[in-house]
Amino acid sequence: MILAGDPCRPGATPVAGGVNFAVFAAHAEKVELCLFRDGLEERIELPERSGEIWHGFVPGLETGADYGYRISGPWAPEMGHRYNAAKLLIDPYARELTAPLRWDPLMQGGGGPMRPDRRDSAPVMPRSRVCAVEKLLWNRPATPWPETVIYEAHVKGLTMLHPDVPAALRGTFRGVATEPVIAHLRALGVTAIELLPVCAFIDDRFLVEKGLRNYWGYQPAAFFAPEPRYGTREDFRAMVRALHAAGIEVILDVVFNHTGEGDGAGPTLSLRGVDNAAFYRLAEGGRSYVNDTGTGNTLNLSHPFVLRMVMDCLRHWVEEMGVDGFRFDLAATLARDATGGFNSDAAFLSALRQDPVLCGVKLIAEPWDIGPGGYRLGGFPHPFSEWNDRFRDGMRRFWRGDAGQMPELARRISGSAEVFDHAGRPATASLNFLTAHDGFTLHDLVSFNEKHNEANGEANRDGHNENYSQALADHAAQLARKRALLATLMISQGVPMLLGGDEIGNSQGGNNNAYAQDNPIGWIDWPRADTALAAFVGRLTAIRRAHPVLRQRRFLHAKLRAQDGMRDLIWWRPDGIEPSQRDWLDAQERCLCAEIRGAAEGFEGEAAREAVFVICNAGPATEVVLPAGRWTRLLDTAEPEAPEAPHAAAVTCVAAQSVQLFARPTAQEEHP
Repeated sequence: MILAGDPCRPGATPVAGGVNFAVFAAHAEKVELCLFRDGLEERIELPERSGEIWHGFVPGLETGADYGYRISGPWAPEMGHRYNAAKLLIDPYARELTAPLRWDPLMQGGGGPMRPDRRDSAPVMPRSRVCAVEKLLWNRPATPWPETVIYEAHVKGLTMLHPDVPAALRGTFRGVATEPVIAHLRALGVTAIELLPVCAFIDDRFLVEKGLRNYWGYQPAAFFAPEPRYGTREDFRAMVRALHAAGIEVILDVVFNHTGEGDGAGPTLSLRGVDNAAFYRLAEGGRSYVNDTGTGNTLNLSHPFVLRMVMDCLRHWVEEMGVDGFRFDLAATLARDATGGFNSDAAFLSALRQDPVLCGVKLIAEPWDIGPGGYRLGGFPHPFSEWNDRFRDGMRRFWRGDAGQMPELARRISGSAEVFDHAGRPATASLNFLTAHDGFTLHDLVSFNEKHNEANGEANRDGHNENYSQALADHAAQLARKRALLATLMISQGVPMLLGGDEIGNSQGGNNNAYAQDNPIGWIDWPRADTALAAFVGRLTAIRRAHPVLRQRRFLHAKLRAQDGMRDLIWWRPDGIEPSQRDWLDAQERCLCAEIRGAAEGFEGEAAREAVFVICNAGPATEVVLPAGRWTRLLDTAEPEAPEAPHAAAVTCVAAQSVQLFARPTAQEEHP
């Protein structure tokens, strides 16, 4: 028996006496709910339709029930419709799946553009599972942006080779929650872990045919459901609780720009069979897919229900699963309006900013896609932070010794104000990183001149070609470069992000696109961990934490401070003279110094009570004149274990490829 139900609750919602089902399918002619009991499929036609929502209520059904949909409607690709009732569909709001998704020929929706594929996909499709819908109370760390240090990691890769994680838990949510992993994160001083996609995804056809897997997970198939390979909903929540108890926030990398259904030749898993014309941006009257993502399709966030689904999904991960923020993959796609152009006031961005739940979590944009005008660094509104690839490339080129990088170093250390200082945005709008999952690891950055992606099976054609890397001759030189890069990351204005494994010297053998390497290439190599480098990273974060002047909200523009008449930022040459325009244009200069105070504009609290002096030397060893006053040397990357100590001399000897950092209270300053 089935009753009318409620159209206002999309998905499967347990209520008193049964389960309510509701699904958006604007162009459907019939929607069948498929219940699976004891291996048998029972099809029940949803009895009611309210506008574009089909709905019904099944009395006596409980949580844990397995289900799916079969939806009938026109097969008319030229109009955007690809209905095929032979395909079992995942509920777009499914909160859990019974198994992982791996491409199979039975999943194909069409036997060509003119006819649907009538083979039943149920034998190879996971079921959606009815779950309790519950908003929980979470003990969130709520770390302010200026105090945030992010650690990007993959759920599986983080623990698969960790010798101290129980074998049964490696590669899972509960593995991340184990004491050895959390102790390591705390020792590093990170405040948030940013996880590569954890929602259910599919192993793509072209990978399956090559004997590979979709390791990174950027082919989503069920936005609300955790990936079954990593564990259950409760496993995920247990991980979040453990990380929160350790003071670590959880940020998810989410993919709302496309799905794993690909283009018209791809599988029919969910949205394509529910309402292809509504969920995807289409071209040529509906026959082909707009492909601003490079993956075959693009979600249509300008459609009201698609936008609602994404917003409901984000709230689900925050309220039901405990997540503290999101990194939006190819976020430029999400900000394209109905015309296809980028719009900083696009419906999705506006909805996020006004939502009472989501406006208070951390929001991070990857500010580009491959569509027209797709590079939008600096174009996102507050409260977004943005992945700053200019920081990545500028730091790599400076420390490699490329000519003419002094101005670039200065811009990046001071927070990339020329990019982000507009519309009241803070310096924390710049999310600084040296490496990320997409590209070389830090160790490979100093070990290879070129990528080595042969294991991906694409003849080394995939991945970035310009990495600004350099194969250094010996281990000592590699370590010096790594320490200098890491120090620059942690002393720069903005929010630092560390790639998981960089702190222990993890290598991918030169593979800079390990998206399909679900094996030791893509996993963190804990058995060969450089524990000294990890300790050095912990020292860097401790210094950053202890000195607020290194992590200010306000930008520095060399303006006079009202309290003492000193400038908040002064650049120095090694000889103690301020650089002239000619010096800035000197392509051979490799050493730059900065004297930094609390920002002249705005209230900076503790940052106003201290000055720091930073030396970045990518050239040969040199002597540097310190500004007048009594300084304490906090750090010398050439002597990573040397303790903090007063520095009485007027000059300091700076090794090649090194960073030195000094500090003093502003009360000790000698005013001109």
